[in-house]
Amino acid sequence: MIQRIQSIFLFLVVICMGASLSTLYWNQIQSDGGNTWELTAFMLTELDGSGEVVTSKSTWYMATMASFSGLLALISIFQYKKRTRQMMFNMINSLIMVGLVVAVFLTTNKVNSEINAVESGSYQAGFWVILAAMVFNMLANRFIRKDEALVRSVDRIR
Repeated sequence: MIQRIQSIFLFLVVICMGASLSTLYWNQIQSDGGNTWELTAFMLTELDGSGEVVTSKSTWYMATMASFSGLLALISIFQYKKRTRQMMFNMINSLIMVGLVVAVFLTTNKVNSEINAVESGSYQAGFWVILAAMVFNMLANRFIRKDEALVRSVDRIR
């Protein structure tokens, strides 16, 4: 039954992870009006004051984790007949999303330490969407566990 509430939450996880692939995670503007750093799922880019790219470094591992997380949530939607497998997929997905958040934090902290930044920069929509996906994933797991408990209680009555 795809119309269950946990399927809706899992679909929201897919949407959030897709949005995280296309939006900015973090940006840092130097206080002296110098360079700007921008982090997306695919690139860490340093821009000069005029907006031209100075350096750019691939962050393919973040894009891979976000893509895999969205794909895993999509697969999990169609595992509704096997609730334990669905919960396992969601737990693995939670670990991947936590890994993605850690990767973003480590990358931003590395940039801040390299440039001796006074401020830590600002996290943008792409980062907050990952956290929203984690909440939706947690809610989906909660409702899957509720369904599993209901099925087990009905089996006990028989």
